[in-house]
Amino acid sequence: MLSDETALVLLSGGQDSTTCLAWALENFRLVETVGFQYGQRHAIELSCRERVRDKIRQVNKAWEQRVGEDRVLDASILSSLSTTALTSSAAISVNPDGLPTTFVPGRNIFFLILAAVVAHQKNIRHIVSGVCETDYSGYPDCRDDTIKAIQLALNGAMDRRFVLDTPLMWIDKAETFSLAQNLGGDPLIELILEETHTCYLGDREHRHDWGYGCDACPACELRKAGFLKWKGATE
Repeated sequence: MLSDETALVLLSGGQDSTTCLAWALENFRLVETVGFQYGQRHAIELSCRERVRDKIRQVNKAWEQRVGEDRVLDASILSSLSTTALTSSAAISVNPDGLPTTFVPGRNIFFLILAAVVAHQKNIRHIVSGVCETDYSGYPDCRDDTIKAIQLALNGAMDRRFVLDTPLMWIDKAETFSLAQNLGGDPLIELILEETHTCYLGDREHRHDWGYGCDACPACELRKAGFLKWKGATE
C-alpha cells in the first residue's frame, strides 16, 4: 500500500542506492534524495546520480511526480581525517585487522546523521539506505545491528521516530538485480547498467554486460558476480 509519507533516500549514484530509490518511489508518494561529496576517489558517481534521478522518472509514469528535492552535502571532512583507498590513491587491499582499505571509518554513521538532520528539518520520518549485510565488503557499519543502533541513537538525540529503511539488508547482488526487475522491469535494469556507477577506481571507459568499471576492484567483482548469477537464474 502506497504511503502518504515522504521518504529521504541516500543516493550515491550506485546500483544499490538506485534500487533503493526505485523501492521508495514504489512505496511513498514523495521521495527526496541526498548525496555526499566526501573526496571519494570515484567522484564520477556524483554525475551519475544526477542522470539516475532524471532518467528514473521515465521508468514509470507514476514515479515521475514522486521525485522530490535533491541536495548534495559536503562531507569532505572524512577524507581529511583518515587515509583510505576510497579517499586517496592508496592500494586496494586488506589491512592487518581484516578490514579492506576501502573502508572509510564512520562514513555510513556520518551520512545517516547528516541525512537525519535534513529529515528533521523537513519533518521526514523514513530514511532509506542501501546498506547490506549480505554483500557488504566487510564494512561493519553496513550491518543490521549497527543500523538499528544508529536509529535508536538518532531518535533519542533528535526526539523523533525516524525509521531507517534498508530494503537490501538481507539480499545479495543477484537478488538486488531481481528486486530492480520486479520494481521497474527492463527499463530499470537498463538504467542501472548504463547510468549507475560502482567501480572504486571511477572507470567509465569500459562497458561490460554488467555495467561500467575496471573489472578488477572488489566493487566491480561483486557487481559482476551478482549480475552473472542473476542472469543465469533468469535464462
